[in-house]
Amino acid sequence: MLFDLQNVTNENVYKLLVATIGPRPVAWVTTQDVDGTVNCAPFSFFNAMSGNPPVVAFGIGGRGPGDVKDTGGNIRRTGQFVVNLCSYALAEPMNITAIDFPKGVDELKEAGLTTAPSTHVKVPRIAEAPVAMECERLVIVDVGIDRAVVLGKVVAFHIQDDCVLDKDRCYIDTPKLDLIGRLHGGGWYSRVTDRFELPRISVEEWAKRKAAKAAE
Repeated sequence: MLFDLQNVTNENVYKLLVATIGPRPVAWVTTQDVDGTVNCAPFSFFNAMSGNPPVVAFGIGGRGPGDVKDTGGNIRRTGQFVVNLCSYALAEPMNITAIDFPKGVDELKEAGLTTAPSTHVKVPRIAEAPVAMECERLVIVDVGIDRAVVLGKVVAFHIQDDCVLDKDRCYIDTPKLDLIGRLHGGGWYSRVTDRFELPRISVEEWAKRKAAKAAE
């Protein structure tokens, strides 16, 4: 069935996006304003965009025209942020930080979370998060009157000790991170517990398979 977006409301376009693109990793972003105030909010329009340089991107939706929430404003002013990743055990605290609290409310305190210092940026990370990526702003692209896409360069990773298999080779026990992903509707998520392995196929291997099939 065709959905011509010229004839679909913005609300319904959003429904199509979140119902078909998933699971989406959750960027649990901490920022800090110039006065030292720390803000925390989760965003599910998020992913890695480049390996060299390491770049992540996430989209911010505002509450009104010209508003990209506290997160966007803080990043514009300071150029720094931390992307924390959310495990299944932290799903409820993450959901609490998504509440539209009035400005000045400490979302981390409300959720019972603590912070830990970062190494290269002033913004603190969430101490309980299994993964935290310190980021420096590359660019903010305004894509609507109240929407922005933030691209940041990752300058440091913090990964839970018992999830690191080999520090020198950077082997990580991904299943043990137990990360969650955002799905459709008002509150559906998924866990990385149902998975399968599908190795990439080389050109040579594909040629062998085709030859074997032709010889049958």
